[in-house]
Amino acid sequence: MPSLSCKVALELCVRRPTILLGKRDRDARSKRTFMKSKPRMVLVTEEDLTFFKKILPGRTITDPDLVEASNVDWLKSVRGSGEVLLRPQTTEEVSQILRYCNSRNLAVNPQGGNTGLVGGSVPVYDEIILSTSLMNNILSFDDISDLNVSLPGILTCQAGCVLENLSLYLADRDYIMPLDLGAKGSCQIGGNVATNAGGLRLLRYGSLHGTVLGLEVVLADGRVLDCLATLRKDNTGYDLKQLFIGSEGTLGVITAVSVLCPRKPRSVNVVFLGCETFEQLLKTFQLCRGMLGEILSAFEFLDSECMRLLNTHLKLPNPISDCPFYIVIETSGSDPDHDAQKLHNFLEEAMTSLLVTDGTVATEDAKIKALWSMRERVTEALTHDGFTYKYDISLPVERIYQLVTDMRQHLGNRAKSVVGYGHVGDGNLHLNITTPAKDPAVLAAIEPFVFEWTANFQGSISAEHGLGLKKRNYIYYSKPSQAVALMGNIKAMLDPKGILNPYKTLPDNL
Repeated sequence: MPSLSCKVALELCVRRPTILLGKRDRDARSKRTFMKSKPRMVLVTEEDLTFFKKILPGRTITDPDLVEASNVDWLKSVRGSGEVLLRPQTTEEVSQILRYCNSRNLAVNPQGGNTGLVGGSVPVYDEIILSTSLMNNILSFDDISDLNVSLPGILTCQAGCVLENLSLYLADRDYIMPLDLGAKGSCQIGGNVATNAGGLRLLRYGSLHGTVLGLEVVLADGRVLDCLATLRKDNTGYDLKQLFIGSEGTLGVITAVSVLCPRKPRSVNVVFLGCETFEQLLKTFQLCRGMLGEILSAFEFLDSECMRLLNTHLKLPNPISDCPFYIVIETSGSDPDHDAQKLHNFLEEAMTSLLVTDGTVATEDAKIKALWSMRERVTEALTHDGFTYKYDISLPVERIYQLVTDMRQHLGNRAKSVVGYGHVGDGNLHLNITTPAKDPAVLAAIEPFVFEWTANFQGSISAEHGLGLKKRNYIYYSKPSQAVALMGNIKAMLDPKGILNPYKTLPDNL
């Protein structure tokens, strides 16, 4: 297997990549809202299939019925026409695949759990789909048990491990993943890293840029970049792994990850509260940060429209009285008595100050899960309400709900529902708009209005889901042209032929 050490400088190559993929004019016509021009065509030949079947016996899938699920995103909003699904089990097999595809100018679409929301995980045309689902082995776990201290553990695993399976593995060893997502039952850790997924625990444990210690990545030409370190401190040169965290499979295919895993808290409490105004909600957050401090692990919100959808479509009962806004607070610590007292003091102050009007507390696992479902299942409820336009925005925390109210006013009766929910702790709003069916006129009213609004308040048009296919041409609302140009140079250096996840992340004009 060709190997590339982190200490070896990568050759700079800034010539424009030539993308050779796709094959059907009808596919091009259906995608022209995203593409400026039809790319040149290259077909996968019988000779190519013979090679793939030789290195992946029984794992080179060409049956259209079996490949279909990998061509459609989770939202069923983007559909490709890939005809070949490859399912490697080892880094060596990924290396052979990419080395061959690079030599043949065959485009490759890396795919994890296919839970993305921006069209980044499925083909645009007929790219070869490279699934990491069979790369699901846990390689090692260092719990530093011989020291008998409460230090984080270090988990090293293949990229195809499902997040929930990792969480269960760690729970048995008294640890947790630093990442928790609504899609944890199907998303994969490699895809999480490739999209820099945020989730519910970012407030406490930070982003994957901080918790990922090392990566193993196969580059476009098949070389293996072995940066699978487990050191918490390593200041020897450029931190190359950071290039691939959030790169959405456009610079390399992540095959293994080492991640820092916190100790499982001995005391977990979840509080579900109601507020009359968003201003009160923000004041509750300020009070919460001040009074709960080191045990605060999550501060989430949803509005009354979200609650209506949960009630209507999923039959989930409101655990408290009806309010315009709802808060989910989680605390996690090491001393149940200490945590309970801090939480009691906070709730007493919040109620006395009239910041919250109603609430309930959960300490048992079943009730904790029930309260969290009010936040985690909003996305599921939206799928039953009609066609959903989804936006993942980060803004100064005092502005995040203003976008929801302005969007409602802007769209009027053209939208069925306009809802807002998300992570108050890091200023991340999930803005969702539903209509009875997909409507180009509604989309034209939403975009670029939503991006212009976000840019006007110095926000980001993608807080944690990436840019993928749907948002790549809006990158300039959040990044200066010099930064985008440098991204293009990095792409050309690492993938000069442009075979890795083409049409994703970077805009047309690069």
